[in-house]
Amino acid sequence: MDRRDPREPKGLIQRWEAVLTTEYFTKMKEVLERIEDTQIDAIYRSASAITDALINDGVWHIMDTGHMLMYEAIGRSGGLMAVRPVRVSVNVDNPVRPRARSVSKKRVFMDSINGLPGFIVDKSNMLPGDVLLIGSVSGISVLCVEMAICARNLGVTVIGLTSLEYSRHLDSMHPGGKKLFEVSDIVIDNCSDIGDTLVHVDELGQGICPSSGIAASYIVWAIQARVVELLLEKGKKPHIYMSNHLDGAERFNALAWDEYEKVGY
Repeated sequence: MDRRDPREPKGLIQRWEAVLTTEYFTKMKEVLERIEDTQIDAIYRSASAITDALINDGVWHIMDTGHMLMYEAIGRSGGLMAVRPVRVSVNVDNPVRPRARSVSKKRVFMDSINGLPGFIVDKSNMLPGDVLLIGSVSGISVLCVEMAICARNLGVTVIGLTSLEYSRHLDSMHPGGKKLFEVSDIVIDNCSDIGDTLVHVDELGQGICPSSGIAASYIVWAIQARVVELLLEKGKKPHIYMSNHLDGAERFNALAWDEYEKVGY
């Protein structure tokens, strides 16, 4: 049945008809409110650890297995230049002629390779006194868990950004049976639920619209805001990216970057 008001122009959808969209808006706001209500202490403790690291020649590193923060938190207008990514690429180039596969080969994913996390930490520029924020919604992969362990063994403070409810529901893939929230110095819950979806669609038999990406971004920008505040309280002027579309931005960012590399914040 067409539920549109016949007086409305054809092609327009009534606001009340967009049930799934409205439900998404409502539930996403609820997630953000839970973050504000329950995670503010962890956010402030994270910001304090990062600030202490930056003013003592340390670095704030981010490694996000969910990928969003590697773009959202790095190099963005209004963001700290001091947030540095840990980017990892593992490629095998083996071109061959087309042929039928007679043997079924197990697929190998980067986040399940034993020994790789230690290699990443060793090859990175992490040093004792630095801070590493690791983002993983499930927090169960070999990569995120072992990397946290290796970084802490090096003397790096590890912040684990994960979904506690989801992680507790899953079995760890790490040989030691640990999960990210169990091996981090500070744990921030992104408040996502099991399965990381907000809206269940009966016709599909599954949920849609994950909350973890927006939640992670919300949390990291809250951390950055607090870091800026703490640095200013200590008489330190942090260097922030200006939007490239503004007049004079290229020169501003170049000068700010040069100064950031000298002072570290």
